[in-house]
Amino acid sequence: MILDIQGNPAYCYTGGKAFDATLPTVVFIHGAQHDHSVWILQTRYFAHHGFGVLAVDLPGHGRSGGAALGSVEAMADWLLALLAAAGASADTLVVGHSMGSLVGLEAAAKAPQRIGALAMVGTAYPMRVSDVLLDAARDAEQAAIDMVNIWSHSTLAHKPSCPGPGFSVVDGNRRLMQKIARQPRQAGAPGVFRTDFLACNAYANGEAAARAVTCPTLLLLGADDMMTPPKATALLRSAIAHHRLQQIAGCGHALMAEQPDAVLEALFAFARSAGKPGKAA
Repeated sequence: MILDIQGNPAYCYTGGKAFDATLPTVVFIHGAQHDHSVWILQTRYFAHHGFGVLAVDLPGHGRSGGAALGSVEAMADWLLALLAAAGASADTLVVGHSMGSLVGLEAAAKAPQRIGALAMVGTAYPMRVSDVLLDAARDAEQAAIDMVNIWSHSTLAHKPSCPGPGFSVVDGNRRLMQKIARQPRQAGAPGVFRTDFLACNAYANGEAAARAVTCPTLLLLGADDMMTPPKATALLRSAIAHHRLQQIAGCGHALMAEQPDAVLEALFAFARSAGKPGKAA
């Protein structure tokens, strides 16, 4: 589905079914240098079990037009405009991974009447990015991709959840990041990766946003995450009043790829517990 948001096309994957605004809405937000495809399993299940699904490509990512936005606050404003344009239900469940979790947090604080539940996957606050990685994203993007790709996975070995022989979760993620790196951009403009990293690094409203969040919130973490380790959620856990913490064993930052079934089960159970009816399997 394509919407016009702030004068540019915005792509939403709807899980293999047409978006139905009369159903409870769940919106999925990807992280840095990714697109909607990181949520394929989870989005298809939700769409076929009683939810209207919007898995967005943020501006400058995937099939969405415009330049990548330079701040978490701007991405949250864009997301709220998209939800309004799509006619999403007033109590939308927002699911965000990594950078997308900060976008969801900021949106939930800005528009509590719009967001009915929040799932922050592979999250942390502050979400600091090292100078070494910021410089690599500017000067040696492939090196930055390789670093993040290695750090995002708990092992290079294939997990039992891989779809078949010869499939590589690690290489699949590398190819997606390389694809996003080839997105057209204006001459002299920073690449998507550096723009995303700078937005995460600069976001300073997380504590205030967390204290303002009133909806049920799930912090879903990879037990072996090196990018956003579970201990880095301490501030979020102290600030968000109505949260629960869940760790998934055997995965790092790329939770949806390394343990897709466990992520789906956790998200769907959270949706039901947060009062989003859906349909049982």
